[in-house]
Amino acid sequence: MTTALITGPTSGIGAAFARRLAADGHNLVLVARDIGRLREQATELHDRHGIEAEVLAADLSTEEGISAVETRVADRTSPVDLLVNNAGFGNKGRYLEVPMSDELTMLKVHCEAVLRLTSAAAESMRERGRGGVINVASTAAFVPRGTYGASKAWVVQFTQGAANDLAGAGVRLMALCPGFVRTEFHERAGMGTDSIPKWMWLDADKLVTAALSDMARGKSLSIPDARYKAMMGAVKFVPRGLLGGITSRTGRKYGPQ
Repeated sequence: MTTALITGPTSGIGAAFARRLAADGHNLVLVARDIGRLREQATELHDRHGIEAEVLAADLSTEEGISAVETRVADRTSPVDLLVNNAGFGNKGRYLEVPMSDELTMLKVHCEAVLRLTSAAAESMRERGRGGVINVASTAAFVPRGTYGASKAWVVQFTQGAANDLAGAGVRLMALCPGFVRTEFHERAGMGTDSIPKWMWLDADKLVTAALSDMARGKSLSIPDARYKAMMGAVKFVPRGLLGGITSRTGRKYGPQ
């Protein structure tokens, strides 16, 4: 049995990955801050699917948290075959309205943690000649939209660049760029969702199915829905100045993801 490590697995996209991978027979390492929720989730997945579910309490906004997960993904005696870097959050407010400390925390979680965990995992995977990393980004990566969008754009560029460098090594890397998904994301950021059109919402389980299919096909970028594929394709033809104004207004209305 192979082992998958998922950060931020207790809700939303991360929970959908945990359910699907457990159902497919993968052992899991579940990483989040809330040890109580992790243990409940691990017990449920073990009882339902008969897999082993390890829990690791770690805060990826801290040096200690990142280091702890780095050590786990680099463990050669109990290797991780698939890493899903899913942990993330949003800040409510426009540029200069968000405290600098919160902006820096976002960069630590979205960029530094992703860089370090991907690198630790990929090094071990390259030695074995197999493995995969899914870095959860966002469609916000393709539009000018503050620190959130910039951090997710970094995730996409980093992942695709690393995928090119590791081509032929047996290690697959993919950036996953969902649109709106019903998770705790907006609630935690204090953002309302009532104004978001129903057609823009994606189902987390279907999203994960599409993402894993794209991963199996060797894609380095996954936009797992035809609606968002069309929208992101159209973005390429909109002047950046005009796009910046549009995304600034819609971002304040809908939130960053």
